[in-house]
Amino acid sequence: MVDSPLSSSLYGPLFASASMRDVVADRARLQRMLDVEAALARAEARVGVIPQTAVAAIVGSCDASRFDLAALGEAAVSAGNIAIPLVKALTAEVARQDPEAARYVHWGATSQDIIDTAQVLELRAGIDVLLADIDRAVPAFVALANRHRATMTAARTWLQHALPIPFGLKVAGYAAALSRTRRRLNRDRQEELVLQFGGAAGTLAALDHNGLAVARELATGLDLPLPEAPWHGHRDRLAAVACSLAILAGTCGKIARDVSLLMQTDVAEAFEPSEAGRGGSSTMPHKRNPVAASVALAAATMAPSLTATILAAQVGEHERAVGAWQAEWPTFPQLLLIVSGALRSIVDIAQGLEVDVSRMRANLEATGGLLMAEAVAFALGSKIGKQAAHHLLEESAKKAVAEHRSLQTVLGEQPAVTTHLSAAQLAELFDYLHYQGEAQAFIDRLIATAHP
Repeated sequence: MVDSPLSSSLYGPLFASASMRDVVADRARLQRMLDVEAALARAEARVGVIPQTAVAAIVGSCDASRFDLAALGEAAVSAGNIAIPLVKALTAEVARQDPEAARYVHWGATSQDIIDTAQVLELRAGIDVLLADIDRAVPAFVALANRHRATMTAARTWLQHALPIPFGLKVAGYAAALSRTRRRLNRDRQEELVLQFGGAAGTLAALDHNGLAVARELATGLDLPLPEAPWHGHRDRLAAVACSLAILAGTCGKIARDVSLLMQTDVAEAFEPSEAGRGGSSTMPHKRNPVAASVALAAATMAPSLTATILAAQVGEHERAVGAWQAEWPTFPQLLLIVSGALRSIVDIAQGLEVDVSRMRANLEATGGLLMAEAVAFALGSKIGKQAAHHLLEESAKKAVAEHRSLQTVLGEQPAVTTHLSAAQLAELFDYLHYQGEAQAFIDRLIATAHP
């Protein structure tokens, strides 16, 4: 059997976490389908739909290690899905133990019930893996935020220096963004990941008037919410989960983009953790490449396309889609895998980010105080008017750049400034810590939202 690139031994470790690779491994996926079959037998026996004596043989046979994955995969080509050959193989396995029990395998269910519910179980397991990693990343970013409350750095808009901000504000934003996705995933886990059990066409007609009773027992057995009705023809719940996963990938990509830019030689303000053999080049011994960031950025590039497939799969025909439903099967594992790799990278960055405070200070000074122009403009604007102050600062900034002097020095030579601002007042306006507005309050508010 040929592994997909994201789950293979060659590329899997690079792009996906080990825990998520275990979740979406072929045998784990097969076991989840068998878990649904076993839970179905138990539920139907409790309701009295099948004999209690049939349960042991069915449940005992629902062990993925008993089945040939390659043979099932080949059989699915003509069957159209993996559940059909699986049910056939499971029935044969049960018959070897108890021919009478074999009559009740998959009783009243349809392939989509097994595949969709197994998909829900996979997404639940995958979300749990992601939540565990978010719970590692968020506290690490919160700790960084508190540590660097007074570490001023240049905010950059359009990749240009804008104003000074505390570096703690930047990383507190990372913590809060990840925490918002944690809430999304928890909500999805509770509200969107529900049982799918509808029989051939969503009516459970084969179970006569026992359908809802079996569904309730089945939902309880799998620890899944019971929806108001089977949802096989409506994929909005799965689409919502896919969107949450894509948003998480995007958040990871945002953080990774910032870190990769901060690691540039010309910026050099913050770095991924360093260790032997990490981030090197095959030819340039001096390189320190942003390897964790690159994985997160790759995931942020791929996730929207994979999510678009899930969104497009909502448009299915009537009670069972031809093609749209099938497109979900290979797409969700890939989405889970790349998101896990992105988040693993962000955990690594959060827990080991190296911050060069002196370099941040040096970069603040690199423009000779230009990024404090707004502070002076507003202080002066209260004296001479906003537009006049803006024009004065604009001209002074140009002069400072042209003459390679600091903005504070240029302003200190202009009567239009010194008439209204003393040397001490002007100096205070160029103190980065004195021009951060509500940044400290925002850090507190962001950190408060980052707690589970």
